[in-house]
Amino acid sequence: MLGIPRDYLVNRLITLVLTVVIAATIIWIIPRLSPVDPAEIALGRMASGAGSVANADEILAQLRANMGIDQPLLVQYLKFLGGALTFDFGISTAAFPTPVSSLILTALPWTLGLMILSLIVTFVIGNLLGALMVWDRSPKLVRVAIPAAMVFTSIPPILSGLLLMWIFAAKLQWFPLTGAYGLMVEPGWDWAFVQSVLHHGILPALSIVIVTFGFWALGMRGLMITVQGEDYVKLAEAKGLRPRYILYRYMIRNAILPQITAFALKIGLLIAGQVLVERIFAYNGMGKLLYDAILNQDFPVIQGVSFVIILMTAISVFLVDLLYPFIDPRIRHESA
Repeated sequence: MLGIPRDYLVNRLITLVLTVVIAATIIWIIPRLSPVDPAEIALGRMASGAGSVANADEILAQLRANMGIDQPLLVQYLKFLGGALTFDFGISTAAFPTPVSSLILTALPWTLGLMILSLIVTFVIGNLLGALMVWDRSPKLVRVAIPAAMVFTSIPPILSGLLLMWIFAAKLQWFPLTGAYGLMVEPGWDWAFVQSVLHHGILPALSIVIVTFGFWALGMRGLMITVQGEDYVKLAEAKGLRPRYILYRYMIRNAILPQITAFALKIGLLIAGQVLVERIFAYNGMGKLLYDAILNQDFPVIQGVSFVIILMTAISVFLVDLLYPFIDPRIRHESA
C-alpha cells in the first residue's frame, strides 16, 4: 500500500483498533457510575407530557428492556461494544424512540463542514503568521500587529461568538443571528441552499478562528526559531536563493511537521470547543447535540457523540502517521 511496509501498517491498525476499543470501554463505564436510571428519565418525560402514565411499572420494565439495561453488565458491555463498531448506540432517552445513530448522522455533516472550514483556515493563517513573526524580512508592522492580535486567543469561543453576533448580525445585519440555513430555503444540492449554508456558517467559523489561530502561530514561531539557525538554511542563504523561496522551501516545510501532528489531534478538541458555539448560533451540529444531551441526561447520545469524536481523532492520527513520508521524504516507515 503506497510503499508502506505490511508489518508497519498492521502494527498501526492494531494500535488504532485498541485505541478505539479502550475509548469505547471508558465511554461505557463512566455513565454507569451515575445513579441516574435512563429508563426513569424517559418515563418521566412521558409523564410530564401526558400528566400521568398508567401501568408505570410495566412501562418502566419495557423501557429498560428496550434500552438493554436490564441485562447483566457483561452482556451490556459486549452489546455496546458490538453496537459501537457498527454505529448502533441504542435509543435516545430525550428523543425516544429515535435511534442515536440517526441523530448523529443528521448532525455530523454540519459539524464536519464547520470544523473543516475553521480548522483549515486557522491552520493556514496561524502557521503563516507564526512564520512571519520570525522571518527577518517581515515588515515591522507585521511583527507588532500579529502579537497584538493574539489578545483574542484569550477569549473563550462563546464570548467571541456573542461579540460577532452583536457586531455583524445585530448591528450591521450582514449575517443571520442563528440557524444553519435560511428558513425559506429547501435543503438540497443547489446553489441557493449552498449559499445559505455558507452565509450562516461564516460567523460560527469566524468565532472559532479568531480564538484559535494563536495556538498555531505560537507553535510555528517556536519551531521557526529552531529551524532558522540550521545549517541548511545558512547554506541556502549563502547560495543566494530568493528569501521567499528559503522561507517556504527550507524553513516552513521543515518546521511544519509537528504542526501537522497537532492538526490531527486538534480535531477532537475542536469539536468539543464547538459545543457552545453551535449552541448560541443554534447550529445543528454535533456540539449542539452533545450540549442538549448533557442537559437532558441523554446518556446514549452522549456515548455515541463521544465515541464518534474519539474515532475521528484516532483515524486522523493514523492517516497522518502514514502520510508523513509523503510530506517529508526524509522520513521512512520502519517495519514493526
